[in-house]
Amino acid sequence: MDFAAKHNDYDSFAEAYAAESESSLVNAYYARPAILDLAGDVAGRRILDVGCGSGPISAALRDRGAIVTGFDSSAKMLELARKRLGDDADLHLGDLGSPLSFPDKSFDDVIACLVLHYLEDWTAPLAELRRVLTPGGRLIVAVDHPIVQKIADPEADYFAIHQWSEEWTYGGHSAQMTFWHRPLHAITDAFTAAGFRISVISEPPFAPGARELFPDDLREDRSAFLCFLFFVLHAD
Repeated sequence: MDFAAKHNDYDSFAEAYAAESESSLVNAYYARPAILDLAGDVAGRRILDVGCGSGPISAALRDRGAIVTGFDSSAKMLELARKRLGDDADLHLGDLGSPLSFPDKSFDDVIACLVLHYLEDWTAPLAELRRVLTPGGRLIVAVDHPIVQKIADPEADYFAIHQWSEEWTYGGHSAQMTFWHRPLHAITDAFTAAGFRISVISEPPFAPGARELFPDDLREDRSAFLCFLFFVLHAD
């Protein structure tokens, strides 16, 4: 079992979380559209969706012509993904903290949307993600924006890698979710140490229609908000 599976039990509230995230601000109108925009034209590309959850990004990539493989540590989430994607979907239960089961150079792109911030040590996971990428392949990442936890806890040491937790409640079920804060330089250092070239660092705007649906959450004078940080990395 990996860190996320041990400390963040998505199996216990998979259906409620998946239902909420279908239309939530941070998922449906921020993280997913930003990832898809960064991915661009994916027709014919072999893509590994790490932490695929119930499969919304995998479905969108497949609709755009990609050949998609999903990977997640939650069996319940993968059941939901299979319902969405069909019985023939290429879905795998696994642990990002262990060697991946895929051969070298299996994928043109890897998507890791809101996954890495569950892990204390990124060294082995990033090495594995680079291994399964073709030369020049892309790793497209979304992680918690490092300033957000500092805003939530002003006494926290921004420059230290440290654990933090918050309680999530979906469908009447509450779970304690645990994450690892990294300052920006620690994030970028980890990527370059793993052999990736950083081509994009993005703090994107929210998707069209978000302001009308979430007027209490979005300020009228802004087109973006601090939530996640996005990267496009190349396995050169």
